[in-house]
Order: sequence, then structure tokens, then C-alpha cells
Amino acid sequence: MSDELIFAVVVGARLGIPLLIFRFPLPAILASLVLDAADQTIFQNNTDLNLDNYQGYDKALDIYYLSIAYLSTFRNWADPFAARTAQVLWYYRLLGVVLFEMTHERWLLIVFPNTFEYFFICYEVVRLAWNPARLGHRQVIGLAAAIWIFIKLPQEWWLHVAQLDFTDFMKEDVFGVSVETSWGEAISENLWFLALLLALVVGVVVIIRTATGAAPRPDWSVHIDVDAHPVGTRTGATPTAAALFGWDLLEKAVLTTMVSIIFAQALPGTDASPLQITVAVVFLVVCNSAASQWLAHRRHSWNSTISEFVAMVAVNVGIALVYIAFLRGSDDPVNERAMVFFVLLLTLMITMFDRYRPIRVAGFDRLAVSAAT
Repeated sequence: MSDELIFAVVVGARLGIPLLIFRFPLPAILASLVLDAADQTIFQNNTDLNLDNYQGYDKALDIYYLSIAYLSTFRNWADPFAARTAQVLWYYRLLGVVLFEMTHERWLLIVFPNTFEYFFICYEVVRLAWNPARLGHRQVIGLAAAIWIFIKLPQEWWLHVAQLDFTDFMKEDVFGVSVETSWGEAISENLWFLALLLALVVGVVVIIRTATGAAPRPDWSVHIDVDAHPVGTRTGATPTAAALFGWDLLEKAVLTTMVSIIFAQALPGTDASPLQITVAVVFLVVCNSAASQWLAHRRHSWNSTISEFVAMVAVNVGIALVYIAFLRGSDDPVNERAMVFFVLLLTLMITMFDRYRPIRVAGFDRLAVSAAT
């Protein structure tokens, strides 16, 4: 039971913390990143869980918190060019992960690096004290290119092609000790490392102070709550239903389908093919869009995101029950727990997409008008 409790707490944190990205994007995504790096160590040191399927589970939860980060740009990124750049980076990576899950060819993760994550973090670092609209188009593209070339390509090669473990590399190749040697003993035999570490800390401090000194005057006091900034977000748009068939519906279907295919590789007992997943998810998305259209025509509006989520959960549970009843009439087995999980996951993503879509559309419309003039 203790193993199950630890697993539930860690997975619950990996599912819950990303939801804070909408209001506290920088600390929430950094916390998600740290937990992503630490969860395997937590399981290895504190449980006897079988971690054979860890990589699939880890990749799926990575995609989950990055999906939330992407959806938060609808709400929080006032610069439409930066938002469009993030959109391209995100779907490029998402396509690569889907192809990897279907082929297990690791080189795909180098061709489709996760540039979006660090681009998002850098943008939110700027927002701490400055209006990110200060970044021109060349600066935005230059930032994305620098992250892609100098950070993500080496990192993806290290993790997915060379498949090097940082702990093993440091102990064997840097400290010259065996993997079983404790960190305390390894460092005590290599005191030069402490001097190097101190020099690196001093160097980082100098670089930060130099960059801060060269930076323009802050636009506002440092705050991790994006809603505390006087400008830089657009949260006043009223949620409206998208056209039943249009680009927004297509993007929503593509996003939820790709995420579902990735999660299906991680969840036990889900042997549905990508085609079956695609058909089921698209059906669910269209039904949700039709329900939203019906409510919009009746001039119904949601008072809060939570109320919209609860209502759409009820709708989607009904759709899932009909789907289960249909499958039970055939020879196909039904993993009811997995289906409940997928209903909650898809409802969350669809709700957030619909809730903040008008804000993103307003920004993209402004970008189109600006380009035309």
C-alpha cells in the first residue's frame, strides 16, 4: 500500500501542478520539470514498483504538462507572433513524439526536438519584469533558433541517441569511480570539483548581473502571477462557441488525438490502434462542439471554468457510456478505467481550449490585420 500511495501522490502531483501554469506559468512549469526529473529516483529509492514501463508513462505525462503550457499561451500571451511561434514549435514536437511512439525510432526525437518547452520558459522569464511585447520578431525567432541548435539538439542526442545516464557519466567519466560509489565519497576524492562548482556559480552570478544591468528598465515589479501584470495578458474575452466545422475544431481534434495516441501507449490494457483512437476522439470532439453550439444558440454562458468542466464531464461520460454499451455488444474488450481517464483528460483539454480560444483568436486576428497593413 505504501508503494501505491507514493505512486498516487507523485502521479497526482504530475497531473495537478501543471494546472497552475495558467496563473503561475514560470514556477509551475519549473516545478513540473523538476518533478519529471525526480520521479524515477523517488520510485527507485522508496518503492519496489516495476519500472519497465516507466519511459512510456514519463513521456505521456511530459506531453500532458506541455499541452497545458501550450493552452496557457491562449490566455496569457498577448503577442500574437510569439504565440504563433510557440504553436509551430509545439505541434512540431508533438508530431515527432507520435511518430516515435508508433515506430520507436529514437532519431526522430532529434529531428523533432522539444524546443517549445525552453522557449516557453524563456518567454515567461522575460515576463517577470518586462512586457514580452518588447521582443521583436527577429528576437523571437532568434531565441527559438538558439534554443533549438545550442540546447535541445545536444540534449536530445544525449538522452535519446547516446542514451547516457548523467549519474553514471559523472561518476565513471568525470570522477573516475564506479557507479556504486556514493556521491559523498566520489566528491571527497575529487575536491577540484568543488572549486569548479564554485567558479561556475560565480560565473552564473556575473552573467546574470551583467545581463540585468544591460537590460532595459523593468516595466513592472517582479511577480510570478501573470494576472498581477497591468498588460501582457488578454483575459477579458467572453468564451464563445467555435464554428461546428472550422480551423479551431480541426486544431482541437488534432491536439486531443495526438495526446490520446501518446497516452494510449503508456496506459496498461489500452491496445486500440491509432485509427481507432482517432475515430473515437474526433467523435467526442465533434459531439462537444455540437453541444457548445446548442448552448450558445440558447444564449447560455459559463460562470467559471470549473462549472464548464463539470458540465462537459457529464456530457462526455454519457457519450462514453453509449460507446461502452455499443462495444459490449461486440467482441471487443473495454478497459473501463482507461476510458474514464481518457474522458477526464480530454474534457480538461477541450474545456481549456474552448475557454481561452476567443483570446487567442483575437490576438491572431490582430496579427492578420497588422500584416495586411
